[in-house]
Amino acid sequence: MTALTLSTAGAATLRADAIVVGVAKGAKGPVVAPGAEAVDKAFDGKLASVLETLGASGAEGEVTKLPVLSGLKTPVVLAVGLGPVPKKDATYGAEPLRRAAGVAARALSGVKKAAFALPVEAAEDIEAIAEGALLGAYAFTAYQGGEKKAKKGDNGPKQPLGEVALLGAKPRDKAHKAAAERAVALTEEVNRARDLVNTPPNDLTPESFAAVATAAGKENGIKVQVLDEKALAKGGYGGILGVGQGSANPPRLVKLAYTHPDAEKTLALVGKGITYDSGGISLKPAGHNETMKCDMSGAAAVFAAVVTAARLGLPVNVTGWLALAENMPSGTATRPGDVLRMYSGKTVEVLNTDAEGRLVLADALTRASEENPDAIVDVATLTGAMVLALGNRTFGIMANDEAFRTSIHEIAEEAGEASWPMPLPADLRKGMDSPTADIANMGERMGGGLVAGLFLKEFVGEGITWAHLDIAGPAFHEGAPYGYTPKGGTGSSIRTLVKLAERVAAGDLG
Repeated sequence: MTALTLSTAGAATLRADAIVVGVAKGAKGPVVAPGAEAVDKAFDGKLASVLETLGASGAEGEVTKLPVLSGLKTPVVLAVGLGPVPKKDATYGAEPLRRAAGVAARALSGVKKAAFALPVEAAEDIEAIAEGALLGAYAFTAYQGGEKKAKKGDNGPKQPLGEVALLGAKPRDKAHKAAAERAVALTEEVNRARDLVNTPPNDLTPESFAAVATAAGKENGIKVQVLDEKALAKGGYGGILGVGQGSANPPRLVKLAYTHPDAEKTLALVGKGITYDSGGISLKPAGHNETMKCDMSGAAAVFAAVVTAARLGLPVNVTGWLALAENMPSGTATRPGDVLRMYSGKTVEVLNTDAEGRLVLADALTRASEENPDAIVDVATLTGAMVLALGNRTFGIMANDEAFRTSIHEIAEEAGEASWPMPLPADLRKGMDSPTADIANMGERMGGGLVAGLFLKEFVGEGITWAHLDIAGPAFHEGAPYGYTPKGGTGSSIRTLVKLAERVAAGDLG
């Protein structure tokens, strides 16, 4: 993990391998952003002109490197685009700073130490820059460099930026220190979740995922309970068992309970944890299997959110439920046409074994409801239909309470995560009527993401406020990295869940 320090040193005196400055897009060319005054002075006040000569415009995500000849203790300046110059009396905002810091951190991989001299006006700016830099510096290299490392003089894959020295911050200021500490705790857990999502499915099974959760619980004062296949059978968890019965790696249901003595509210989080999804007997078509290690991203998000809440000491009780299974075809696998008796007692006709996420979530939602929390939020890479509706960077939000859905949308936007409120049309429920069971796991094809939400709603306890986040689009990024988003697992929704827990702790959600 990249280290973070709050530095009181000036940009002209700090020793580092590179210094990061912001450049904005002005009406007449690039404009050097606040925080870079000393760097601009080293270029005789002509830094903007030099950058323009090199082709820089200040557009978001743009990176320009140039050498330093004199006036600074750093040999390289990295100018990163912030986008348009803010309007009068406005600031750059958290998300542009977060993205710029992420771009810079990625561009500086292999560097030991970099100073970040981006605009800082408040503690929120410190937090945003720290978050962006620490998330942008992420790299998953656990399975790389085996042969290369054996060669003399080759140290394997390039390592992430070693240290971020954040200029303009005040280490002794309580707000600045708290902002940095929050950023470190949050990004360390987001990056741990990314590691889990990126881990190959032959190494991350329901059992090994449960072991990771158990170890993290011990480290952070979180009570962890793991139900293995025998306990699941005894408890009647037909959904989780039905999905996992075709695999040699049996399922698990993991409960993580973080409690605080001053807590007045309890938030329950439920995550879909399909460690590999072949589709089961309803096998996925060619070309759709290669990234299905990411189908446990919801459980990874819930796990990370609970641990972060514990690390931050939030005065709210947060319970996480990880519904873990591997969906494989075999002679023991659930067949299309089979009927499962769920933990709730309801029966479900399985029409498609590739609609398995809703089955494991249903059992976990029922179990979470038994503890009567003030609210439940489930997170899942649930439907391709949601990707068709919202694309690869936006997750959908459904809920049984419009005000709660709106609050989560606003919280997500504040956290820097793209989301969109989605409806739960009552007319789509009829499509899941079954002549054999209480409900089928499939309904109308059109609006499939909403149908899945309606299915889950059936298993939420009466009178409990509930929301469903379908992160199928943004959970796993297959393209080139951008901003602070890497290729592979992204940690989608974790920042939203943590901010939601903070709101509940503060009593802002009623």
